[in-house]
Amino acid sequence: MWGPHVSLASVLWLLLSRQVHALNAVNCATSSTKAFSVVSSGKAAPIWIGSDDWPGVQRAASDFQSDIQKVTGVKPSLTNFTSNAKVSGIPIIVGTLGKSSLISQVVKNAKIDVSSINGTWESFWASEVSNPLPGVKQAYVIIGADKRGSIFGLYTHSESFGVSPWYWWADVPVKTSKSLFASGCQHGTPTVKYRGFFLNDEQPALQNWAQEKFNTNWTATPFNHFFYSNVSSSIRIFAPLHSISQIFELMLRLKGNYLWPAQWSSSFGVDDPENQFLADWYGVVMGTSHEEPMARSIPNEWNEFGSGPWDFSVNADNITEFWKVGVERAKPYETLYTVGMRGNGDEPLSTGESIGLLENVISVQRGLLSDAFPNTNVSKIPQVWCLYKEVQGYYQDGMTVPDDITLLWTDDNWGNIRRYPLQNETSRSGGAGVYYHVDYVGTPRDYKWIQSSQIPKHYEQLSLAVARNATQVWILNVGDLKPYERDTEFFITYGYNASIYNQANLDTAYVIPWAQREFGLSASKTAQVAEIIGNFTRYNSRRKPELWNSTTYSLTNYNEADTVLAEWQAVAAASDAIYNSLDKNTQPAFFQLVQHPVQASANLANMYIQAGFNQLRASQARLSANSLAVTVENLFEHDFDFESEYHSLLDGKWDHIMDQTHAGYYYWQQPMTNTMPSVSRVQSKKQALPGPMRIGLDGSAGAWPGDNPNDCAQQYSCPNPYLLTLDNYTPSGSRYIDIAAGGPNTFQWTINSNVTWLKLNSTKGTVTASSPETRIKLTVDWSKVTGAQYAAIQINATAKGQAPMNQPVFFIANNTVVPKGFKGFVEGDGGISIEAAHATRNTAVNGVQWTELPGYGRTISGVTPYPPTGNNDQNFTVGAGPLLEYDFYNFNTLVNGTLNVTTYVSPSFNGYGDDRRLAFAISIDDASPAPQYFMPLTPATTTPAGWDTPDGFVANSIVSVNTQHTNITTGNHTLKIYAIEPAVVVQKIVINTGNVRYAYLGPPESIRV
Repeated sequence: MWGPHVSLASVLWLLLSRQVHALNAVNCATSSTKAFSVVSSGKAAPIWIGSDDWPGVQRAASDFQSDIQKVTGVKPSLTNFTSNAKVSGIPIIVGTLGKSSLISQVVKNAKIDVSSINGTWESFWASEVSNPLPGVKQAYVIIGADKRGSIFGLYTHSESFGVSPWYWWADVPVKTSKSLFASGCQHGTPTVKYRGFFLNDEQPALQNWAQEKFNTNWTATPFNHFFYSNVSSSIRIFAPLHSISQIFELMLRLKGNYLWPAQWSSSFGVDDPENQFLADWYGVVMGTSHEEPMARSIPNEWNEFGSGPWDFSVNADNITEFWKVGVERAKPYETLYTVGMRGNGDEPLSTGESIGLLENVISVQRGLLSDAFPNTNVSKIPQVWCLYKEVQGYYQDGMTVPDDITLLWTDDNWGNIRRYPLQNETSRSGGAGVYYHVDYVGTPRDYKWIQSSQIPKHYEQLSLAVARNATQVWILNVGDLKPYERDTEFFITYGYNASIYNQANLDTAYVIPWAQREFGLSASKTAQVAEIIGNFTRYNSRRKPELWNSTTYSLTNYNEADTVLAEWQAVAAASDAIYNSLDKNTQPAFFQLVQHPVQASANLANMYIQAGFNQLRASQARLSANSLAVTVENLFEHDFDFESEYHSLLDGKWDHIMDQTHAGYYYWQQPMTNTMPSVSRVQSKKQALPGPMRIGLDGSAGAWPGDNPNDCAQQYSCPNPYLLTLDNYTPSGSRYIDIAAGGPNTFQWTINSNVTWLKLNSTKGTVTASSPETRIKLTVDWSKVTGAQYAAIQINATAKGQAPMNQPVFFIANNTVVPKGFKGFVEGDGGISIEAAHATRNTAVNGVQWTELPGYGRTISGVTPYPPTGNNDQNFTVGAGPLLEYDFYNFNTLVNGTLNVTTYVSPSFNGYGDDRRLAFAISIDDASPAPQYFMPLTPATTTPAGWDTPDGFVANSIVSVNTQHTNITTGNHTLKIYAIEPAVVVQKIVINTGNVRYAYLGPPESIRV
């Protein structure tokens, strides 16, 4: 993913040498002693703020004061400055343009040009100035265009100085320094106006944790103001100091501004009378979720205070009065009102509800807003209508929605946005936004245990939203918030400033600076952490852990399960090495953000894969099934150890936060407890019928000697195996034979062949009950093989008191030859597998080109037409679009010169409208390109067939597009993929020349010459 002239090491050196801690590309700190001194020689610049500024700005200034002390050990003074205040030192002056009389005076005296931020949304400007006030020759000034502009200016400085937004929520240690110097900085209007997250599905983890930490017996639920804020109040003394949470502060430190509060076991506006006041006091805009209109919690508030059914067609008066209370209650505070209506408990409305009824609902709701704000045009009151699930269908079927209401488009709950604004919708005054998920309860399976989403996937989907002007509101469903810290921050940071990211720099611009900020590592270790994160999130997003089972990955084909297991073992070892190298102050943060999700996921993956091998070995009458059963049991119990370690961290600060069950799903809903996958055992004292020796072969579930249903089609009395074949372009380069115990009896074995070109890594040994199997690796000296040659392998076994055993195996080596000068992919092992990014040629059309998304998808990356609004935002006609070409050489075809091609495409919706279905075109050589409209037209109220089943598109994280190509000869060919629509992401292409077998990830990539 690195440019041709930029090395990873040089990028890291630049990042570390500049001491960049902020992730929004705004760095307010410098190591230059010539810059403004915040702290030096044990002295801190005083902080001045106007007494008439926003309370939230004054509160953030207090945090700023505390942050400087945390970093340097020196506490600056913080003063509400007045004209007769005593002046000493060179101050930091903080305030809001148009609100703070102090800032008005400073701007006037110092002749500061504030035109770049005046009247803008959430902008700030900071610099050293001269003569800001009478008697003050110099000062460092932080000016916000509005309340949150000032707050973001302060927190951006804090982050640049070394205080992570996650200092409390993930226990990231402060980066200390004896001195601090400010360099000046600024940030304009954010890309997305309202950016935030939704605490949802909070049972069992978040609620149990909050119940333990914040249940003061003062409020009915733990989601009170102690949970949301850490402000002093008349009742704060009842809250234990170690457990005072900081949701509001975290939101603002992340540069977010918008919160949907926990809903299922709480009512934000009822549970604690201080909740709404404090949100506004901090500077956080409050909303309610897609199914909670007019600032009232559904179902809890309706169940407690409502009267009659939640059905507007028969109970309009009671529901209207209910909504009126919500509007009046929220009126004093900054609120983004959710409008519309769903059924009680986040269910669809009753059958037969009409579009006209919903139009009436919104009309009534807007009338309530007009009544509550009589001096404000209702079009100026922020409102959002979330087009979640079936609600999208009402809109697309013609429901009339006032232009000033923001349309909040949603994903499918699995990170695939269902629809983007069409060209005629991008100029609506209310704009559009996105409701997105990294946590979900529903079909085909809940996923709310651990990180299982990829930053590159977030970027790909959200960048399309930016391109289509869906930038008014972004809200992320974060479940319990932990363990989705990194996803949450990327979502908000990208919404804060989308311009700093592109598909090629997500590591250098986000993941690496994030790791450096959180852990303060060396350049090389920071790069390792970025690699660890990229790998384990890829492995978890291939198929979410809640969907894993013992046969997710093939136990026999392409060594897939073994390869996946080795990948997990490697990433776990890498994380262990980093964790063990850290000081004790940094280990808790690394454990929460990296180590726990890596180790817990690796352990779970190991458990399922070993359970699969256990069942396979048992079916093969191999004694090793028993030790594998024990391994599975130990891994299952070890799963709880990771949870327990998390809960005991920092004297139990995070007790219960990992309570979520995740193993042994019986249907879509979370299991009531974790359940181990089934295992089988063979009788350890009984010998298999054919004798003490069992033989297993690479690529087969069968076993010899004796009968096994996988030995041949007849399933009994099968001939000796001819199953081992190898050609010189097989990616693995080898085959194997397992020699295994079929019971308790020890035997000695030998193995040999009748040819010199077949190499065996071992030729004799002993198998015992305690060491029950040996794997023999077979390779070929291709310099001694011409064409296809055969070898006979003899495996002999002798056991005390038993007749000798002999098992023949036949081996075929095929030395295929590619013409001199050919460059491209070569058939091996019965097929050609190509990573989409590895095109031979990539041709742009009208400025649009297939572009790699590094780190995206199930294997290495994906490719997508970019920019998505290129070609004048129009699609391409079939065969005229940007072109990927893959040169390949095949030695075989299927019947009558046929090749079957499977193109692995990411799940995506027809997001640009039903008249622009997702599509690409494919051909081989000069054949006419065949368009593939792979995503069927589906009513907006549903998902396409095959989308949300346990083995559907989103479960598998892939859509397999199958095409058949005829009249293909053996030899040199070119496969071509043409762009038609944007938002298509191709990950992999597999050409079946006769022996492509099933593997969840497809065959490994073929050899390229």
